[in-house]
Amino acid sequence: MTPTPVGAPRAVDAAGLLKVVGARPRLLALGEPTHGEDALLDVRNDLFRELVEEYGYRTVAVESDCLAGLVVDDHVTSGAGDLDDVMARGFSHGFGGSAANRELVRWMRAFNAGRPADDHVRFAGFDGPLESSGAASPRQALTALHAFLAARCDAPALPCTAEALDGLLGPDARWTEPAAMRDPSRSVGRTPGAERLRLIADDLAALLDAQVPDLRDRDEREAWDRARLHARTASGLLRYHFWTADTSPARLGWLLTLRDSMMAARLLALAERGPVLAHGHNGHLQRERSAMSLGGRREEWWGAGAIAASRLGEEYAFVATALGTIRHRGVQDPPPDTVEGILAALPGDRCLVDPRLLAAALGDVPPAPRASAWYGYAPLDPARLAGMDALVFVKDAPEGPEWWPAG
Repeated sequence: MTPTPVGAPRAVDAAGLLKVVGARPRLLALGEPTHGEDALLDVRNDLFRELVEEYGYRTVAVESDCLAGLVVDDHVTSGAGDLDDVMARGFSHGFGGSAANRELVRWMRAFNAGRPADDHVRFAGFDGPLESSGAASPRQALTALHAFLAARCDAPALPCTAEALDGLLGPDARWTEPAAMRDPSRSVGRTPGAERLRLIADDLAALLDAQVPDLRDRDEREAWDRARLHARTASGLLRYHFWTADTSPARLGWLLTLRDSMMAARLLALAERGPVLAHGHNGHLQRERSAMSLGGRREEWWGAGAIAASRLGEEYAFVATALGTIRHRGVQDPPPDTVEGILAALPGDRCLVDPRLLAAALGDVPPAPRASAWYGYAPLDPARLAGMDALVFVKDAPEGPEWWPAG
């Protein structure tokens, strides 16, 4: 391949990626500049297969509901459930409608068939049970955690009975009221019952921490990991609902922060058991602070990638993805003086670039970011190249079947 002003671009494969990154990180985070494009998920799938087959990675984590993801993990490890039902129930945000996500699940199940359990590939969601319309009820997480502890502890040690917990939770519709996202008065997050549930969740988490699992038993370890997930998710959801009911200017900042802190906790827990490929939006996985302007107010917060990187150090790597065109969304050819325009001039439909070489080629005054022609697409910010370990460029995201609720 002929050298260019940004160095010699590489083919997008696992070997080249790890060479640019310079290591085999425990948490390899692959970002994307928009959701809903299977062309980007195809890149993820190709890389994950190679990382599994050649470099020992065994977990893929996607920006989807962490509890729903357990349905997918059960399917790929044991064959539980029909694939159509798994895709419908195992993803949030409409991601189950993606052909590329379906192919990922199908490949993982085929890879695991006939293999010992300790060599299985695993699926995980790392988002909270959150949608743009609001947060889920804490029922699933709290009742699962309570049941886990009730089977292992004497009844007097539990902070409440299962019946009392059910009564405090009440109908799930109270928690999932869509109007609460815009009207804090419609949220139940600061009612006396919700406050009591926060204390119960805290006590259950403390009781869980006080137990000593038999980690020699694989089934017990799996159950323990899920209990820890349920404990984190219950507390995170109750905290999220609490701030949904807030009326101060700090409300949105808290909600954004809490979502990413839940993501980071999930990713760090997954990384404890082995190397992980995480795939989500660049804005969640980058090392720098995330930012959003809404209603005339600018919010800044530390995202999941920044939190994970602060804990893992060199064991964390962030690979951003930049995109040339999404013509069916109105994102046309990038101007030649933008980073995307420079990368679009390189040969091939995909390429892998060392961001350090690209930054050096751009000089001391990098170009301004490309203007976004569609609200759902976030162009690459040249000022953030220093925080990237590698950069993938995809020249075009062709139109395919509509599966993401992008409107």
